Amino acid sequence: MDKEALQKLLRARRALIAPEEHGLARPARQGRRAPGLAQSQIDQLLHRAPGTFNRLETGNHPNPPEDLLRDVARLLAFNEHEWTLLWLYTVHRDPPYPLHPRSGTEVPGAWQEVVNSMSHMAYLNDQSWNVLAFNEAFAAMFPSGEVPANTMRWMTLAPEARDVLTGWTEYWLPFVLPQMRAAVAALPHDETLTALEADILADPVVGPLYEAGGGAYIHPDGDERPLDHARMGPGWVSLCTAEPLASPRARLMVLVFHRGEQRPRQPMLHAR
Repeated sequence: MDKEALQKLLRARRALIAPEEHGLARPARQGRRAPGLAQSQIDQLLHRAPGTFNRLETGNHPNPPEDLLRDVARLLAFNEHEWTLLWLYTVHRDPPYPLHPRSGTEVPGAWQEVVNSMSHMAYLNDQSWNVLAFNEAFAAMFPSGEVPANTMRWMTLAPEARDVLTGWTEYWLPFVLPQMRAAVAALPHDETLTALEADILADPVVGPLYEAGGGAYIHPDGDERPLDHARMGPGWVSLCTAEPLASPRARLMVLVFHRGEQRPRQPMLHAR
């Protein structure tokens, strides 16, 4: 365990929770005391044996169970980033699932300003490829000037995509379909993905390719693919991807467009 970091995280979060919010009184003791919930009060609220939270906070609870970490995180109102830190500090791996049900489906509104500030084509989608935000540069890519509601549905099923995405069967589908398959496996109860998968399977061109499995899933970050831009003509886009820490599975996509037939080769960046 990373004991010092874990202790700071848990102390800071429990200090923000007033005992009165849970029908508890502050201990009537003399002298200074930390604000917020006491360790014993957390044990009481979580129906745990006395001393359980103290062992966790001090880093003396090896391999804490998943349900304890989940209950502590929810009681202390963790965000997704803090939820990830809790797992990294205690068991040195990422959490098996997001803490909040709507994680991956919404992001803070400031992300729209971030997208608007970019000169390159940029958009933000949720875990199901529903578009949450986009800039004018991205809208200009489409012949209609209208951004599709769901980019995965557009890439796989829209007739327009087969013209805009140059080399659709060679450069796009072999990479896009494994992404879709991986998302369905990770989010089997996502209604948007379930409906989209059914429509993909029903398509006479895409359905057999999807069923065949194809290649392994490779994330698009750093890839270059050909594209026929509605205003700038044929060229290539370099795909850059980032993830908002507060909303795992949401994605910021930035498409850097290069005119011409030559495929760009961007060098890796290293610290000097």
